[in-house]
Amino acid sequence: MGARTKARKRAIDVLFEAEQRRLDPVTLLAQRIAEPGTESALPQYSVDLVEGVAARQARIDELISTHAHGWTIERMPAVDRALVRLGIWEVLYNDDVPDAVAVDEAVELARALSTDDSPTFINGLLGRIVDLKPTLLA
Repeated sequence: MGARTKARKRAIDVLFEAEQRRLDPVTLLAQRIAEPGTESALPQYSVDLVEGVAARQARIDELISTHAHGWTIERMPAVDRALVRLGIWEVLYNDDVPDAVAVDEAVELARALSTDDSPTFINGLLGRIVDLKPTLLA
């Protein structure tokens, strides 16, 4: 597993835990940085991901609600919400990551962390976001 893949997984862990505990992700992130517990310190890319998703979460959730045909954001498994949020942030707001890599990474993490149907769902939703990217950023 590559360094960025591990960083994405750690960011998903923070985003998922924050939602489950009803905490602000940046607050939980600060706790994880100050007291890493049994795990190693968070990679800088994990920090960037969590802060980026948190800063744009309202817009990201709006995009999910608009483009997740047949699913409300509340109906999605919590880990899928975290994966899609992170994937959308990487596609729209991180020019250092090619869109195809962001989508592939989210799909692979879904295979490892979520339901059998999640990789297909996440691939389709992120694919729509990639297709609409020029209009979404205009």
